[in-house]
Amino acid sequence: MFEGFDPVLLARIQFAFTVSFHFFFPAFTIGLASFLAVLNGLHLATGRQVYRTLFQYWVKIFAVSFAMGVVSGIVMSYQFGTNWSVFSDRTGSILGPMMAYEVLSAFFLEAGFLGVMLFGLNRVGKGLHMFATLMVALGTLGSAFWILSVNSWMHTPAGYAVAANGQFVPEDWWAIVFNPSFPYRLAHTVLAAYLTTAFVVGGVGAFHLLRDRHNAAARTMFSMALWMATVVAPAQILMGDAHGLNTLEHQPMKVAAMEGHFETNRDGGMPLTLFGLPDMEAGRMRNAVAIPQLGSLILTHSLTGEVRGLDQFPREDWPNVWIVFFTFRIMVGIGFAMLGIGLWALYRRVRGSIFEDRWLQRAAVVMAPSGFAAVLAGWMTTEVGRQPYTVYGLLRTSESHSPIAASAVGTSLLAFIAVYFVVFGAGVYYILRTMGKAPSVFEAGPDPLLPIRTAGITPGPAMDVVDGTVAGAARAEA
Repeated sequence: MFEGFDPVLLARIQFAFTVSFHFFFPAFTIGLASFLAVLNGLHLATGRQVYRTLFQYWVKIFAVSFAMGVVSGIVMSYQFGTNWSVFSDRTGSILGPMMAYEVLSAFFLEAGFLGVMLFGLNRVGKGLHMFATLMVALGTLGSAFWILSVNSWMHTPAGYAVAANGQFVPEDWWAIVFNPSFPYRLAHTVLAAYLTTAFVVGGVGAFHLLRDRHNAAARTMFSMALWMATVVAPAQILMGDAHGLNTLEHQPMKVAAMEGHFETNRDGGMPLTLFGLPDMEAGRMRNAVAIPQLGSLILTHSLTGEVRGLDQFPREDWPNVWIVFFTFRIMVGIGFAMLGIGLWALYRRVRGSIFEDRWLQRAAVVMAPSGFAAVLAGWMTTEVGRQPYTVYGLLRTSESHSPIAASAVGTSLLAFIAVYFVVFGAGVYYILRTMGKAPSVFEAGPDPLLPIRTAGITPGPAMDVVDGTVAGAARAEA
């Protein structure tokens, strides 16, 4: 069935498919865990029931998302042994310990306190429950720390030596963990996770406000989410700029592909190409819509600064310019749209009409999934831009693959696609169904003055309760 297919390409597609599914859930749970900690802390500090209601509402969604993230992550990691055994053998001395640190220091922290956070609200003390919630949030950030350190080392390797058998061996663990691109990637990814969560929470709040503008829980989560968007969106744009400058220093070929910059500018500065059609064969950008010199200003802070084009690198080392060029623009475009929503919300907040602006609420609903699209586009920009290397400049992707037939890789790819869409489709359906139910701050529970009713039994007149009193007894006395 897969005769004639390239097993390396099929393995890359399989890894891209599984990691894309996996990345959706951590991108959401990292921000959601912190949001739950904030809600729990606000409830303890203020005693307001609305925060507890929102905590109970979102913790169920967190539990399902966390479970799907764990399962998809385990499946993804197995591919290092099945499809990328040469890569694992060459880099295992460095990447293996860091993956183990992630499990020991972060995942166990999350898993150890997750049960207390999920089921301990009315079973343990408030302080212990708050501590457990903070530990889960800290665990998600710890996982991001180690995974991004691993990924960043693959982009900007440092602190290593190459043994006689070709294996990368550690020389300086501080340089390995805190490699040149790691701080920028960590900050950029965590801020992206917070924005992703903020727009999901804001979209759900807006959805319920459009149905009932007086829902206190919907108003609270809508307001909190838009505060996050207002503050974090501009911070993310600034961090993205810093990350881009770091990438220009260490991976200039990737930046050239991101900008569609085929020919090095000798004078006059590099333009900023807003849109165009990359022609890799001809080595030029067709139908370009560009702003003169703005690219040099952004990347070098000079209108005439020179930026190396793809013509300065061997053609066999070029990444797929089409994918990198357009996914980068999708990510940046969504980022500025998020900034626009945050500024729009700030304007309405100042005018005191944030809950009355129906168009803002409709826009928030539309933008609810935008964070997922942005992180996926950003991940594709980063990973495709690293090609044709798994360890940038040192180990090619074609040299990292297992000696496995295309038929085996293709069959497992089809199996992954079928199982993922069934299993994770069901999980996502449950999450959306849960989000579709409006949170209610004042949920009626059993009245302590009455026995629990069983089906088909109606209380007599003496059991009617009005305003917390037994009305039947009062009437008898009268």
